[in-house]
Amino acid sequence: MDFSEDQIRRYARHILLPEIGGVGQARLLASRVLVVGAGGLGSPALLYLAAAGVGTIGVIDDDVVDLSNLQRQIVHDTAALGRPKVESAAARLTALNPDVRVEPHRARLDASNALDLVSRYDLVLDGSDNFATRFLVADACHLAGRTLVSAAVLRFEGQLSTFKSHLGPPHPCYRCLHPAPPPPGLVPTCAEAGVFGAVTGVLGALQATEALKELLGIGEGLSGRLLLWDALAAAFRTVRLKRDPACALCGANATIRDLSAHATLREPACPA
Repeated sequence: MDFSEDQIRRYARHILLPEIGGVGQARLLASRVLVVGAGGLGSPALLYLAAAGVGTIGVIDDDVVDLSNLQRQIVHDTAALGRPKVESAAARLTALNPDVRVEPHRARLDASNALDLVSRYDLVLDGSDNFATRFLVADACHLAGRTLVSAAVLRFEGQLSTFKSHLGPPHPCYRCLHPAPPPPGLVPTCAEAGVFGAVTGVLGALQATEALKELLGIGEGLSGRLLLWDALAAAFRTVRLKRDPACALCGANATIRDLSAHATLREPACPA
């Protein structure tokens, strides 16, 4: 594509990188990414995707901006209190980069809309804050053949991985890591245990980084690896994830063929 003078200036630091160049920047501008959740993880991820010039960014969230969100959900501000998060986020991203088309979906992701919505995008970032949504997103991405970059945070810790099991072995899926959601009440929510705001910023920025790498086809991705970060110890470590041959979603005898099992599941959201 031919870049305008403003685009050349805006993306100059990308274009200078041999791994990206003009071809890579054009690829980003032609890409479509869906971000699930405009909260603590989604906020920095959305901002960096827009700044990088990802051409179309979808964001799905059914919540409104609350004062308790602003400790970590940096895509919103005090003036946006009471406003739908997707509208607040869309306004901020458009102000940051007019090149970007933002598609706000003010809805809760569920079994009736997940597969269709995920299929409209090239890649998905999961910034949700409950297990019901995480498993729904993971199942939908596998069934739709879309790469998923998933992160989770609690208190002072976070974890991150990329899942593209639709490509076949050796790539694992989310259920290879967590075969099923934990029993209700076993794992505290962020509203119960708390979350250090800057931790969501780091993990959200890492999500955006991995998503951009996947879109550009550069570097070593996190498929088959789980990145763990302990902020208090200032320590990162990576553990290997293997594809589970008996996995219900991606195994040879998989039993999950659609999203019907999610139709009756409902878990209240925690404003992470």
